[in-house]
Amino acid sequence: MSSGVWTEKVERVGRQIKSVLWSRTAQRIKVVLLGRNISDGIIAKLILYVLLSIVGYLYLQPLFYMISTMLKPLSDLLDPTVGLIPREVTWHNLSEAIRGLKYKEALGNTALLSVSCSLIQVMICAVTGYALAKLAVPFKGVITALVILTFLLPPQIIVIPLYIIYSKLHILNTIWVFLVPAIFGQGVKSALFILIFRQFFKAQPISLEEAAKLDGASSFRLFFRIMLPLARSACLVVFLFSFIWYWNLYYEPSMFLANDFTPLSIRLDRLEEVLNPSLLGQKNLNDINPTTESAKMGAAFLIILPPIIVFMFLQRWFITGIERTGIVE
Repeated sequence: MSSGVWTEKVERVGRQIKSVLWSRTAQRIKVVLLGRNISDGIIAKLILYVLLSIVGYLYLQPLFYMISTMLKPLSDLLDPTVGLIPREVTWHNLSEAIRGLKYKEALGNTALLSVSCSLIQVMICAVTGYALAKLAVPFKGVITALVILTFLLPPQIIVIPLYIIYSKLHILNTIWVFLVPAIFGQGVKSALFILIFRQFFKAQPISLEEAAKLDGASSFRLFFRIMLPLARSACLVVFLFSFIWYWNLYYEPSMFLANDFTPLSIRLDRLEEVLNPSLLGQKNLNDINPTTESAKMGAAFLIILPPIIVFMFLQRWFITGIERTGIVE
């Protein structure tokens, strides 16, 4: 074989090797960038992270604005050239908010109201949902329809009859105006919580009940020893939802509470009067003195801080509970 033919074959083999190596390299780059599936590659993940960052900013931007305004002195607040980052940071507005809200007292009132009513709602709604899902209750369909109807009625429709009833029971201006409805399954959003428990218990296999009844368990023991422990995720979801709604409640406390036992939401509404006693009795207080804007933002931040902390600690179990209770469906 001549040297020219041999050289040509070597070059041909070299080109083939280069072609194979380039093809494999291109394939690896394609896998890294695009992934074996559409959601595995770097490009897809980058797009996902960008979209999540935009959505996250849209949700967090009010919180950023609140914190920024809370930390601004009056000079920065009135200067239109100052953006989210203040030129100097002051904690005076936060101390004014604490003083105006009487934060320690109001925080105790709000926590007592939210926690006690939420715990009662978890137990009462769980019992009611179990009865509607598993027990032979007469007129079960009618009762379920009435539960849904109470959820659809706005509170403004029944506020006057409730006020008259609470006045005759001598429980106005006390926490009992919220505890009594919760005890009878008519607390804030109780109808929704009953339906959540009803859906959860209805999804449980009937073999559990049959096995327990064969062992001689009564309906009472079956609920508290078997069904309720299985419903821990649903209980957590209901408790957190109820806690947040009671924490942010404004309309009912403004109608039924007129003494010192007022939650944070009412204290925030009256903050301008506390910070500026000379304006007491005037209308549109929120439009009279814009210089208290930083203190108001500090008060709003203090109000939302406890629920944020609670959710940060319980978010993993909360999300799991949402999936198990079927709310996403």
